[in-house]
Amino acid sequence: MRLEDWWYTTLMGTPLRLQPPLHGDVRTNVLIVGAGASGLAAALRLMDQGLDVTVIDRNICGGSSTGKSAGFLTPDSELELSQLLRRYGKDGAKDLWECAQWGVNRMVSTIREHGIDADLQKQDCLFLGEGKSGPKEVRDELAARTSMGYHVRGYTASELSSVIGAVGFTGAVRYADTYGVNGLRYAQALKHVLIDHGVHVYESTEATAIDGHVVHTHLGSITADHIVFCADKLPRTLTPYFWNYYYAQTFLAISEPLRPQEVTAMFPEEPFQCWDSHFIYAYWRLTGDHRVLLGGGSLWTTYAKADTWTDRIIERIIRRFREHWPSVHRVHFRQFWMGRIDMTRDLMPTLVREPTAPWVHYILGCVGLPWATFCGDFTARHVLSQTALEDDRFYRYFDPRRRFVLPLWAEKLTGKRVSFVLNQFYAKYRQVDAAAPRSG
Repeated sequence: MRLEDWWYTTLMGTPLRLQPPLHGDVRTNVLIVGAGASGLAAALRLMDQGLDVTVIDRNICGGSSTGKSAGFLTPDSELELSQLLRRYGKDGAKDLWECAQWGVNRMVSTIREHGIDADLQKQDCLFLGEGKSGPKEVRDELAARTSMGYHVRGYTASELSSVIGAVGFTGAVRYADTYGVNGLRYAQALKHVLIDHGVHVYESTEATAIDGHVVHTHLGSITADHIVFCADKLPRTLTPYFWNYYYAQTFLAISEPLRPQEVTAMFPEEPFQCWDSHFIYAYWRLTGDHRVLLGGGSLWTTYAKADTWTDRIIERIIRRFREHWPSVHRVHFRQFWMGRIDMTRDLMPTLVREPTAPWVHYILGCVGLPWATFCGDFTARHVLSQTALEDDRFYRYFDPRRRFVLPLWAEKLTGKRVSFVLNQFYAKYRQVDAAAPRSG
């Protein structure tokens, strides 16, 4: 396999063009630092509001987590609905599930409205139980979705053969209104939509420091009335919340195109986007040209400080995939790549309207394109409003001071790696919070 991001390959031959970096000093009403899913969603909300809007990115639009992801558009990111229900109760779980579903719908409607070619694939989700805990994980998820009134279908291990040509899974939960997308193509096309509506976009423009209303870049500066930081891996020079997020390393591989009979053998009924029930889970789906997109990691490398550049981890994931899918065990995987995604200690986003500098906003640790899209749009609406909005409660859900089993002061002693593993395991399988925040 070649170490090469497949999504970058798909930009070849398209009319999408790069934007030059910012040179010199400029003024703007709103500056958005970071042009992934959240930054682009914020710009999309602001673009027709009579404001001068500027977007900068140190790479290209979508060049970090957005453009390296598997492109799953589902309210699940790292937490299943059953885990949200246990932690937040029915009101809170409904709030959080439906704002993530809103992010899915927003991306899909944007693609359709603007005719964006981003390989949008309508694919039901299939959450697959595996191992000793697999049956319980499936039962819990099925019960949670049923109790919340969401449409869902469950499968026993014996029933699964009717919908997937796989072995070794203990059951599954299926639900609809979910999609797959090429995140890089989406981001690059949306960039041109923004430009056509008067938004200034500068790629290869890295923010290096902030001083009041001024953000300095490596070739100039931008003075803004409002500043929204939503870039991955912000350095300490740009945020006082450095200890509130960390980076997970994940691996993806893309196969050669499947033959029609291989597609049918893999998915007799219709293609699904799938993931299993492990803490460090594997996930896969088919692209529009019938390639298998497969991802995952290991406990050690997911939280490691240094990147792993060999194919050792992804080869292990591929071997496990082939054991489950004998019908495609000979399919060749052509390319693999890895990336770092921002995450918080409990796998929920962090949103900050800086108390001492209310013109500065932070969007941190959004795992998943729908969450990032919701948070970007949410922050943009609160930039526009001078008064509290009806959904102001999400600032309390995503407050950086929310409760964690291992508090921030302990994290500074143990280090981020230990803190994030323990906190995330607790958030997924044990944590129960007080009543959900409400309006007012």
